[in-house]
Amino acid sequence: MRPWSHNCAFGKSANNENKSRVTKTIVQYVHGKKMATQNNTIGMLAHLLGIFTGFIGPLVIFLTMNEKSGSNYENSRNALNFQLSMLIYGIVSGILVLVLIGIVLLWALSIFSLVTCIIGTIKASRGEVYKYPLAISFIK
Repeated sequence: MRPWSHNCAFGKSANNENKSRVTKTIVQYVHGKKMATQNNTIGMLAHLLGIFTGFIGPLVIFLTMNEKSGSNYENSRNALNFQLSMLIYGIVSGILVLVLIGIVLLWALSIFSLVTCIIGTIKASRGEVYKYPLAISFIK
């Protein structure tokens, strides 16, 4: 038996409470930054699914959340509002393709949507609520 194992947090004499407290601290903070926990994962997923499914993914998550879930509810609502706004902007840009400016708008809109969804995912992983720029608040 190693002589230092009796006094360290993970030695045989350490109780389970110390182990879980130290492990929780290690999991939540890496290099001084708060990382994703179970509570932040749903909010991250709402932003991330917007890239792949449009408004359907954030809608499903929003309908499963309640107002008591805090930042997850806020993040899913903001992601849903943004994706609905992008749908409207995409329809308008699609109509403007006839005037040829819509092609440029569609490219700019897709790049803007991708970048802001990634930023929203990163912010949600830190436990923050991300408010999208240019999003119309359909759901309050």
